[in-house]
Amino acid sequence: MSSEMEDMDSEGPTIQELGTHFSGLLIHIQERLTILYRRIQKRVLQTAVFVCVLLLLLWVAIFLYGSFYYSFMPTANFITPVHFYYRTDCTSPHHSICSFPMANFSLRRNSKKQVMTYGQPYQITLELEMPESPANEQLGMFLVKMYCYSYEGQIIDTAARSTMLHYRSSLLQSLNTLMFSPLLMMGAAEQKQYILVELYSSYIDNSYKPTVGAVIEIHSQQVQIYKAQVYIHAHFSGIRYILYHFPMASAVVGVLSNFIFLSVLILISYLQVTLGGIWPNQQVGKWNKERQGRADIPEPTDQYKRNIHPEDNSIVTKTHLLDASVMGPSDINAYSSGKIEESILDTEVEDNVETNGSRGLAEEQHVSEAQNEETYLKLRFLSEGLPDVSTDPTDQAYYRAGTCLSS
Repeated sequence: MSSEMEDMDSEGPTIQELGTHFSGLLIHIQERLTILYRRIQKRVLQTAVFVCVLLLLLWVAIFLYGSFYYSFMPTANFITPVHFYYRTDCTSPHHSICSFPMANFSLRRNSKKQVMTYGQPYQITLELEMPESPANEQLGMFLVKMYCYSYEGQIIDTAARSTMLHYRSSLLQSLNTLMFSPLLMMGAAEQKQYILVELYSSYIDNSYKPTVGAVIEIHSQQVQIYKAQVYIHAHFSGIRYILYHFPMASAVVGVLSNFIFLSVLILISYLQVTLGGIWPNQQVGKWNKERQGRADIPEPTDQYKRNIHPEDNSIVTKTHLLDASVMGPSDINAYSSGKIEESILDTEVEDNVETNGSRGLAEEQHVSEAQNEETYLKLRFLSEGLPDVSTDPTDQAYYRAGTCLSS
C-alpha cells in the first residue's frame, strides 16, 4: 500500500512544481497585462493627439474663411439719417423758410473707414417720411438733388430726381380714417406716407477721388417732412453674390476646402518625416550631386594626360627610394646627387603643372613632394655618413631649408 502511494506521488507533480508553474503563469499574465496597458495608453495618446490636430485644423480653417470673408466682402448695407437745415432770415413775413432744405452727411464709417468699396456698384436711395397734409398734397412734384464730393471738397457727381405724394381720393381718405380711427386716436397709427427716391441705381466710387460725403437738396420751400434716411445697398455679382445670398452654404464649402487643404499639407509633412519622404530618390540624387566634381574645374587636356594619376608615380618613386634603407653603402654612393636633384626637379615641374590643372590634386601633389624631399634628405645624409634627422622635426626643417638654399 505504501509503495502504491509512493508511485502515485512520484507520478503526479509536486507542490513546489505547481507553485513554480503558477508563479510563472502569473508573471506571464502580468507581462501581458502590462503590454496591453501600454498599447491602450499609446492608442489613447495617439487618439488624443489626432483629435487635437483635427480641432486645430478646423479652427484654422474657420479663421481663414472668416478672414477671407471680412477682407473680400464689402459693406452690403449702409443707413444714415439725413437732417435738413434751411435759412430763416427772410424779409418776407409770409414765408418762414427762406431757402431750400439741405442736408450734408458723411460716407465714412466712424470718420475713418470708407463705406463704399472701389469698383463695387451701389444703389443709393432717399426715404422721405411725409405727412398727408394739405400743403404736401397741394405741393405736387418737387425736385431732389444729390451732390457727391471728395476729400478736397470737389464735386464728383450729381444726381437729380423728381417725386411726389401718392394720390388718394377724398372718399378713400375718409374710409381709411374711419377704419383706423381707434388706432389713430391711440397714436398707434399716423396718416403719413413713405416716399422712396432712387438717386443712383449703380454708383461706382472712384479710387482716385473717393467719395467722402454728399449733400441732398430739396427744391421746394413748402415741403413738410417728418424725417429722412439714406440707404446705400451694394449690388453683388459673381462670388460676392453667392457669399452674400447663400452665407451658410458658402461657409460650409469654404471651411471644408480649407480643412482638406490643410489636412493634405499635414499628411505630406508627416510622410516626409516618418517615411523619409514620398520621393526618397531625391535625397540619393542630392548626395550623388554633392559627391560629383565641381563644375568650375576644367577637364584634363592631352598635355596633362600623363599626369592624371600622380598617385601611382609618387607611390612608385616612394617605393623605389624607400628601398635605400636596405641598400648597402656602395649602392647608395652609386646614385649621383645631380641625378637625384634632376628627378626631384622633374617631379616638382609635374606637380606645378598638375596644380594649375586642378585644385584638389594640388594638395595630394604637395604631400608627395614633401615625401620625396624627405626621402632625398635621408639618402643624402646616408651617403655623407651623417646621422638620420628625420626623427627630430626641428633638425628636419633646418636641413630641409639648407637643402633648398643649396639647390
